[in-house]
Amino acid sequence: MALNPVVERVTARIVERSAVTRADYLRRMDAAGSSRPGRAKLSCANWAHAFAGAPVKDKLNAMSGAQPNVGIVTAYNDMLSAHQPFERFPEIVRQAVREVNATAQVAGGTPAMCDGVTQGRPGMELSLFSRDVIAMSTGVALTHDAFDAGLMLGVCDKIVPGLFMGALAFGHLPVVFAPAGPMPSGIPNAEKARIRALYAQDKVDRATLLESEIGSYHSPGTCTFYGTANSNQMMMELGGLHLPSTAFVHPETGLRDALTAAAAKRAVELAREGRGRMADVISEKSIVNMIVALLATGGSTNHAIHLVAMARSAGVLIDWTDMDELSSVTPLLARVYPNGSADVNAFQAAGGVAFVARELAKAGHIHSDVQTVMGDGIEAYFQEPAMIDGELVWKDGVEESLDLSILRPASDPFDREGGLRLVQGDLGRAVIKISAVKPENRIVEAPAAVFETQEDALQAFRDGKLDRDVVVVLRFQGPKANGMPELHSLSPALSVLQDKGFKVAFVTDGRMSGASGKTPAAIHVSPEALAGGLLARVQDGDIIRLDPEAGVLTTVGVDLNARAPARRSDAHATGSAWGYGRELFGAFRHVVSTAEEGASVCFTETPGGSAQIDTPPDNNVNDRAVDA
Repeated sequence: MALNPVVERVTARIVERSAVTRADYLRRMDAAGSSRPGRAKLSCANWAHAFAGAPVKDKLNAMSGAQPNVGIVTAYNDMLSAHQPFERFPEIVRQAVREVNATAQVAGGTPAMCDGVTQGRPGMELSLFSRDVIAMSTGVALTHDAFDAGLMLGVCDKIVPGLFMGALAFGHLPVVFAPAGPMPSGIPNAEKARIRALYAQDKVDRATLLESEIGSYHSPGTCTFYGTANSNQMMMELGGLHLPSTAFVHPETGLRDALTAAAAKRAVELAREGRGRMADVISEKSIVNMIVALLATGGSTNHAIHLVAMARSAGVLIDWTDMDELSSVTPLLARVYPNGSADVNAFQAAGGVAFVARELAKAGHIHSDVQTVMGDGIEAYFQEPAMIDGELVWKDGVEESLDLSILRPASDPFDREGGLRLVQGDLGRAVIKISAVKPENRIVEAPAAVFETQEDALQAFRDGKLDRDVVVVLRFQGPKANGMPELHSLSPALSVLQDKGFKVAFVTDGRMSGASGKTPAAIHVSPEALAGGLLARVQDGDIIRLDPEAGVLTTVGVDLNARAPARRSDAHATGSAWGYGRELFGAFRHVVSTAEEGASVCFTETPGGSAQIDTPPDNNVNDRAVDA
């Protein structure tokens, strides 16, 4: 089918907008790729250091300078269940490439924060910034310049975007991403949410809550709701960086190990063939495909930030208007928690990524003429893997959904529009995820209750002060203020208020978890309060209207420009500064870009090399707090 005209128009606009930055990026990658293969450039001393710890056979193989060496960048740790399986992966990779007369080395490791551990804790203030640290760590690993291809081991929230950004700095190399897969299903997500709501109302004790949480998060693998981690996997598939349909295969299975080995061998093949470099796989068209895949499945709002930074790493410039226009014509094909009751394992069983890819391509919602690690065209991603007689084989995915309550065809979607909307008005620009919000709850006009911290908002909830129609405003949560933490700890309380029959909305310059859903939330408000945003001028009782159907976020009957901005309190600014690493990121808070620009510190230079450093206006900054 012909490409949807809106997809075609938005893509053309992105190409035009990105002409200078994309050309500069490709020029740099062409220059980097014009010299000899990585390890062939090493001096004898360089070479000896690079392979000193390698087995003799690998040393002899590498000594020839003719066989590919794959650089593994791993985000393994034991804290993050989704990444715990990566402990075994490097040896699987090394053995696999030896079978095809190549070598592989762990080039380096990156941090991998678990937002489930830091949710509601001071450590969450480092979460978003960790993405750029991961990008930098990937750069440190690959800058040894001893590699002919890269293999990225990552799954979760900031890790895949960071690996993606860092690897694109080495886009002259072919790069394959290898996931670990989800944990088996635990207790139903709806039951987990029910227990959390009861706990928020003091109707069950902590032991009951803990039992529920352990029943949900219980083994190695990704959490099974469709949050940021699993949205990452969808995007890597439709972006052409995974082997097809590898996202949702369980860890510690024969199929998962075979897929990891196959990913390593594919990296070697691409290096030998001199094609499939990441700079060509990731283009304006593939970025649009990733956005559409996110929208069609009701994916995480965090990618309204991450995708901007990820695209910028390839010289591609996108914004929230692009996402909003694409969402207006993207059919919602999936209902996975928090957008439905099913988890990602049920999604995979119903048809999974292969079904989504085929439906979007067949209906003209994505570009089929893209390059992937599998070759030219998106069609390889209509397949899925299987183990037959101990061998990895590829077969066509299902052409019809096996469960229409979870997956639907583009001709009969859950909704004719995608899950993300842009809202804007006198408070700035923000995004809202509506795929999990019932239509009757989407439009809210109510008095504001203004807070600076989650703790203050939760205490007001416990005291009954929010038992009314209300727009909860939580400000000074943007990237310059405190690193833009996720504010998911508020979700149970907001849900309780909504279930009581009140009209409830949430407005913030911070983020919400990819697991958040049923309450309308205008998030990532930009510009943020600390950087001159009018959210700093909102007062208790101001009427705020949130209408995602009309794309509106505004105050009613208030002249915000006539007021002076509120100043962030010293207690908020410094209360969590010490003992959690926050003081190490003062420079990040000074130079970080806005949310719509990707909330990144990695792009402070233009193609011409001039600095682009944004600083908050003097009248709205507590200097001691920002420097902390």
